[in-house]
Order: sequence, then structure tokens, then C-alpha cells
Amino acid sequence: MTIFPALEIPNTLAAGPGPGNTDPRVLERLCKTGVADHMQADVVRGMIEAKQMLREVWGTKNTYTYGVAGTGFSGLDCVFSLILPGDKVVAFVNGTFSGIDGQAIRMKASSIQDLAADPLNPKPANVTVVNVPHGQSVTGEIVDAELAKHKPMWAFMAHWETGSGRVNDLKGFNDACAKHGVMGIVDAVSSLGVADFSIDDYPAIVAWASCPQKGVLSLPLTYAPVSFRDEAINLLARRGCYTYVHHPILEARHWGIVDGQDAAAVYHRTHSSYAVAAFHEALRILLTHTVKQKAADYAYHEAALKQAVQAMGCEVTSNMTSLVVLNLPGNLAGKEKELVTKCRAEGFAIWTTLSEPVQIRIGILNQLTVEAISDIIGRFVDAMINMGADIDKEAVMQGLNAYYTG
Repeated sequence: MTIFPALEIPNTLAAGPGPGNTDPRVLERLCKTGVADHMQADVVRGMIEAKQMLREVWGTKNTYTYGVAGTGFSGLDCVFSLILPGDKVVAFVNGTFSGIDGQAIRMKASSIQDLAADPLNPKPANVTVVNVPHGQSVTGEIVDAELAKHKPMWAFMAHWETGSGRVNDLKGFNDACAKHGVMGIVDAVSSLGVADFSIDDYPAIVAWASCPQKGVLSLPLTYAPVSFRDEAINLLARRGCYTYVHHPILEARHWGIVDGQDAAAVYHRTHSSYAVAAFHEALRILLTHTVKQKAADYAYHEAALKQAVQAMGCEVTSNMTSLVVLNLPGNLAGKEKELVTKCRAEGFAIWTTLSEPVQIRIGILNQLTVEAISDIIGRFVDAMINMGADIDKEAVMQGLNAYYTG
């Protein structure tokens, strides 16, 4: 028998698209939480309060607003469970993660025959995937044209696509869904807690999913926020879905949401007291900061990062405020993976894109200070210089300082 040494994982600067560096207060709540069973009074109280805080973060009166245990994929699977085989869907894809969402939708909407033909990548005729080129946003005009053409039951879009760093047109998507009588589903994994928006302003979108470890800044394996309008829940109650674990109505019961109302706490799945405490604290931090101020802070610091990398000769192709996606200057073009590998080996966790074309992604999740942005820029310029770039680091840092003092 081999007994391996204890696993030691060092701190790294998580400067990619997510997860972000967890706030120390969240880690403290996780570590200081007592060993308690899932029906202990404080655990139940934490779940009730987290549910109420989530409604504030989402900007909604939707009763069916809660967290799905797991990562963002868990929340997305829950909202996609609304889609049944044969349902007509139009999905808009403009990057890696909306592409994965599109694949999940094709699986949900497939018949047995569709799955038998291609089990891992089915292509049912009732699902239309609209591919918008990498580096471009999904616009309201694109959505309107495709919904008019295909007349689906459902439409899907990612709000912020971290695969390419693009913000897609949420209002245009909602308005097109309303115009054509289509039920909208939105992946808000990368925008919740970063952008300032209220989902009740978009009534044609009936289901939303996010994740715990980006804008909410909890830990990856806590709770993925979801929210459903009554239209979605009523449809589900009439026709059901092919899942138990991620069934939107049954999941809601674990949070004391029964028959469309907040009810007394009932026996629920064995939710971890540690996960509840961490998620609860992350929501407290976000609401104390306020979503509006957090969004303004992200915009302010992303502009500093963007200006600095452009001063290094990089071309920025993104328009998100938590992430910069860039092309390296000519003499380093084609060396993106090599540069990122060297940075990650030194505890500076930036990313390449996960699909073509290969670009570099630098994120600022939970890095909303002058010191943090200066550290990110300093590390990145050093990495580029070590790869042979001819850059005046002092000039770059002076420009960054001028931004913050000007």
C-alpha cells in the first residue's frame, strides 16, 4: 500500500476568467464553522437568509431563486432541464462556454434516435445553433432575425462569454424573445456580481443560471445561483422533466420553497454546513459592497489593466470588465501557450483561450485595488520581457500610476 504525503497546495494569484481569489472572510467562515448536521438550526437559518440575499443580488422577486449545490455547470443543468426532447430551441454561441451550453441543450432536446446517432454530440433537427464569430458579441439584431426565422419555443444566450471575453446584448435578447413569444434562458455565470443588472427588467427571460466562484466569490463547490420566473415553473409543473437531482421544483424544496411560496424549513438534502456558511458570507460581502458599486469598481480597474497591456503592444479584443482578452505583439505572436505556462509555473495563474484563435486571458476577479492591478501588470510585463519582448517596464508602470492618480 502506498500512502502519499499530505497534499500541500500553495497560494496562487488567480488572474484568469475564474475562479477568482476567494475572500479571506469566506475562508474564515468555512474554517470556523462547527461540525453540524444539515438540519441544525443555524444551518437552516443560513439557507433561508442566503435565499433571501440571492433575490437581492439577482434583482428579482422570483420566489424560485436559490442555489444548486455544485459549480456553475450544476446550475446550468438545472435550468436546461426545462427543455424536453423535441422542443424547438435556438442557441446563440460565441465562445467556448456558450458552445458547451449549446452541446448540453442539444443533448436535452434530443430524441432517443438523435442520441443513438451521435451520443456525445447529438445534432437534433429541432435545435439551431447560431455561431457568432469568436471575438464578436451576440446582438439583438442577430437574435431577432433568427427567432423570426425559426420560431422556437426556447432561446438561449450567455450574457458574458469568458471564452472570448465578450458581453452579449441582454436587452436585445429579451426584447426579441418578447417580440416572438419565445421563452429565454440565460447563462449569467460570468456576469452575476460583476455587472449591475436586475433580472426582473428582462421578463421574457424565464430562467437564469450563474456560479458561486466568479462575481459572487464564494468557493467553487458551494452553490450555483438560479432563478426561475413563474412561467417556467408553471410549465414544468404541467409537463415535468427528465431529472430528479436538478429538477427546479424539487431542488427548490430543499430551500423551503413549496408551491410557489416560502415555507417552513423541511428536511433537505445533506447540504454542508461549511458550504452554507461560506456561501452566506460571500453574499453578505457582495451586498455590503453593493452590486452597483462592485460593477463600477470592475469597470474602473479593468480600464487600467486594458490601458497597461495596450501600452505593451497587445491588442485587446474583449469588452468585459472582469477580464481582458488580448493578442500578443508581433514578435511574441504564436507563443501564447508558452508564456502562460511559464506564468502559471510561477504562481501567476493567467489563461489562454480554450479554443481557436489562441489568445491570452487576464482576469481581475476580487482584485479590485491599485496594489492588485499593479501586481498583475508587473508580473505580466516581466513575463513578456523574459520571453524577448522589447518593453519599457518603467514607462508601463508610470502610465498605470498616471491612470490611478489622474
